[in-house]
Amino acid sequence: MDIASAVDEVLEPWRATLGADLTPYRNHVCRVAHFCCALHPCDADAARRVVIAACFHDLGIWPSLTLDYLPPSVERARDYLRANDRTDWAEEVALMIDEHHRLTAVQSPLEEAFRRADLVDVTLGLVRFGLPRERVAEVRARFPNAGFHRRLVRLGLGWIPRHPLRPLPFLRW
Repeated sequence: MDIASAVDEVLEPWRATLGADLTPYRNHVCRVAHFCCALHPCDADAARRVVIAACFHDLGIWPSLTLDYLPPSVERARDYLRANDRTDWAEEVALMIDEHHRLTAVQSPLEEAFRRADLVDVTLGLVRFGLPRERVAEVRARFPNAGFHRRLVRLGLGWIPRHPLRPLPFLRW
C-alpha cells in the first residue's frame, strides 16, 4: 500500500477545512503512519486502518482550532468508516485516535504502535522506541515538517490562557 496516496484520498474532502495547514498536517499524518507500520508490521488491512486513524487523529483541531479535539476526531473517523462500509473497523480506529496521547502504554499492540508513532513524530525523532535513527530521518526527509510543530505551538499558546484549568485536554493517563 502506498501510504501517501491513501492519505491523500482520505484527506481530500478536508482540503478546504485544513486550508494552509493541509501540507503540514498531511506530512504529519504520513510520518505517523510510516512510523506505526515500522513499529508494528502491518498487513494491507491493518495499514489501511492505521492510515484512517492517522488521517483523523488530530483532525478535530480544525475547523474550531481547539485543543479539546479527541471526541470530534473520533466522530469524524466514525463518519468516514460508516460512509465507506467499514464500521467493523470503527472501534479499533476510535481507540487508536482516543488513546494516542496516553502517557502510559495501551494494551493492543497496534494501538500502542500508533501511540508511539505519534510520539516519535511529536518529539521530532528524539524518542524513537527502537526505530533506527536513519529510518526516522528518511521518513522526516520524505515528509517535511512544513511548520506543523510551529502551528501546534501557536494553537497551544492561544488555548492555554483561555482554558487555564484544562491546558492540555487531549492528554490521557
